[in-house]
Amino acid sequence: MKRIKVADLMTDEVVSVAPVTAFKDVAKLLAQYDISGVPVLDDEDRVVGVVSRTDLLAHTADPRTTGPRGSRQDDSGTGPPTAGDVMSAPAVTVHAEETVADAARLMTRRSIERLPVVDVEDRLVGIVTRRDLLRTFLRPDSEIRRRVTDEVLVEVLGLPADDVEVHVVDGIVTLDGRVELRSQLAALLGLVERLDGVVAVASQVTARTDDTATAHADRARHAMPW
Repeated sequence: MKRIKVADLMTDEVVSVAPVTAFKDVAKLLAQYDISGVPVLDDEDRVVGVVSRTDLLAHTADPRTTGPRGSRQDDSGTGPPTAGDVMSAPAVTVHAEETVADAARLMTRRSIERLPVVDVEDRLVGIVTRRDLLRTFLRPDSEIRRRVTDEVLVEVLGLPADDVEVHVVDGIVTLDGRVELRSQLAALLGLVERLDGVVAVASQVTARTDDTATAHADRARHAMPW
């Protein structure tokens, strides 16, 4: 089954800054490119943090960072703040080979709008946004139904297509029918949930044979010392 990866959706031209980039220059970049945040890179292009609009506003609102005559200072009080002073660290990143579903869950869990994309050495290779990820859910119900039937039921699980009725409305998949083995139920549900474009799954599928108890007994027997 083909899974859409972050690398398939990411933008590889990324606006980034260095830790020494001035606070005001970061603000200008966010306004110029109409973006919500920028990754902060070290000398080897590794992501060491992220500066978002929220970070900038929080720093501006903090009275401890206000110097004489309202000027802004860094944490040491010796000069204007930099990206390194206001960034959120460590950065929340995603690897290019991870799935879009994994990236979406991470964004939701951490309540962020953009994820720097890194390679196996944690160097920046792109950026992915919520808007990018939402494109994967704009799939016709007919296409989702076809993939559930052809790819999940027939190709992966080896089941007759008419064993399970598949209905899809607005990305919500409803399954009804009967399969041979109980152990196939969890696999069916898991595979359908991970299909690109699936919002939720409601399953009424039952099994003719409970093979899970037999499998458990076999594992217990093999674990015996005699």
